[in-house]
Amino acid sequence: MKVDQNEAPMLLTLDEAAQRLRKTPAALRWLIHRGTAPKSALIGGRRMFRAHDVDAYIAAAFA
Repeated sequence: MKVDQNEAPMLLTLDEAAQRLRKTPAALRWLIHRGTAPKSALIGGRRMFRAHDVDAYIAAAFA
């Protein structure tokens, strides 16, 4: 299945997501452990976040 580059979700590494959330990577790992972090998945052994999930997490904090 071919995915158009414009349709593929922008993925963030744990470090990039932590930076966007203004948290340390260790603090984000703790949120993952507690189950309160943005939705993420292990892809190729690396924890990845969709950018829109991280943005929605931030928006929900202000709701």
